[in-house]
Amino acid sequence: MAKQNDRGFLQASNRQPLLFDWIFSVDHKRIGLLYLYSVGAFFLSGVLLGLLIRLELIAPGPTIATAQTYNALFTLHGVVMIFLFIIPGIPGAFGNIMLPLQIGAQDVAFPRLNLLSWWLYILGAFMALTSLFSGGGPPDTGWTFYVPFSSETPTNVSLALLAVFIIGFSSILTGVNFVTTIHRLRSPGMHWGRLPLFIWSLYATAWVQILATPVLGITVVLVMVERIIGFGLFDPARGGDPILYQHLFWIYSHPAVYIMVLPAMGVISEIIPVFSRKPTFGYKAIAASSVAIAAAGSLVWGHHMFVSGMSDTAILIFSLLTFLVAIPSAVKVFNWVATLYRGSISLEPPMLFALAFVFLFSIGGLTGLILGSASTDMHVHDTHFVVGHFHYVMFGGTGFAFFAALHYWLPKIFGRLYNMKIATVAWAIIFVGFNLLYFPMMLVGLRGMPRRYYDYLPHFQGLNMVSTIGSWVLAIGLLLMFINLYRGMRRGAFAGNNPWQAATLEWVPTSPPPEENFSHPPQVTHGPYDLEQAGKP
Repeated sequence: MAKQNDRGFLQASNRQPLLFDWIFSVDHKRIGLLYLYSVGAFFLSGVLLGLLIRLELIAPGPTIATAQTYNALFTLHGVVMIFLFIIPGIPGAFGNIMLPLQIGAQDVAFPRLNLLSWWLYILGAFMALTSLFSGGGPPDTGWTFYVPFSSETPTNVSLALLAVFIIGFSSILTGVNFVTTIHRLRSPGMHWGRLPLFIWSLYATAWVQILATPVLGITVVLVMVERIIGFGLFDPARGGDPILYQHLFWIYSHPAVYIMVLPAMGVISEIIPVFSRKPTFGYKAIAASSVAIAAAGSLVWGHHMFVSGMSDTAILIFSLLTFLVAIPSAVKVFNWVATLYRGSISLEPPMLFALAFVFLFSIGGLTGLILGSASTDMHVHDTHFVVGHFHYVMFGGTGFAFFAALHYWLPKIFGRLYNMKIATVAWAIIFVGFNLLYFPMMLVGLRGMPRRYYDYLPHFQGLNMVSTIGSWVLAIGLLLMFINLYRGMRRGAFAGNNPWQAATLEWVPTSPPPEENFSHPPQVTHGPYDLEQAGKP
């Protein structure tokens, strides 16, 4: 391992106080780290709220909270995890840091706009947290803000909606920046057939951010107008239609699932070939499937509304489209498995998290087919089965990919390694805790326990207790993982420029990378997974 005294972009510039040096920096890597620290803090907040929810559900009847407090807890858990962690997590943090590095650019196309995106994200987060302690108290509607309840409840829903609106703007600006950067700033020789698959996933995600997020912005503004001046758009008493809200909300929110999971798939597509020492099987198919998922995923929002009274024809069409979107997702899984086949597999921590992603996301995807079929969806609709399925996709998918990215790229970002044995133990505890927590949810949902309910019948207690114990195991694993990563960042062994012997461009500069990434635009002469060319442009 090379000895490194140069701290690269982490080095203080001495041009202004250290805090200002960071929060007003337009360096994409520093902005990415600002996102990383922010989403990390919100993730831990969301975990704490989740632990409280599970503690309340450990036994029937009141345990630690009133019914109103329980409503606020699951609303805040959803808002924090969806809008402040999962959506901005991988694109905001690792996308910002790795996108210019992987395409051989010095920065993103609009550095100041990039900084504005982070500031809007922080402003929205501040407003969301302020909604807890002001007005009529914490919002209690669930993260979906369904009307007519959200237009009538006296809690502080308006401020929370305004926060979501502002965070949405941050997401759109990030999408515009990424699309422009990928089109305009690729290094010589980096044609579309040589783009790393993580970049392809960011590209598809950015288009969904640009095209779908404005629908959410319009929708939350309409709810605010309804609350403030009684507009009557969604209120049946005033001639409105609450089903219209569901259409508008899910037109954004189902594509948002792919904003959350596509970058995660990109991370996995980077890690598996490196730790299998094999080129990616079916590079073009994986790249095309990212775009196909983004396109097809925008047409399936209706499967959230099978029980809302839509026509049989509409149910048939949305069910068919939902099954079709599974095809490009399956293409990715099959190609990952084919890449692993007969590879020289190295079970380092990034690979362990990547393999866990494939396993857990596959369970989430297969259980999603149950919800995509109208007949079975009507049986499990709004039960804990949906909660379990959702967490297998979002946490088992995006969450584990986020952890994989942490273990894969932190040595590059900070120039230091973490303790591999502790990381492996933490992975094992997290994996066990995750399945203890969420698999019983699907079982209790199949038995009929509804979600969002404060109380439940005594015969549901056994599975709920297992689930709550699983949340404690998961929390211990997360705590161990973060402590190990923090110690590695501060005092770990020097990582060298390319500790994993990967072939993508981000491993060419020193670790940590210098302020402007490359002294001159690198001439790209080979594909991103030509591992014999590891460490070369």
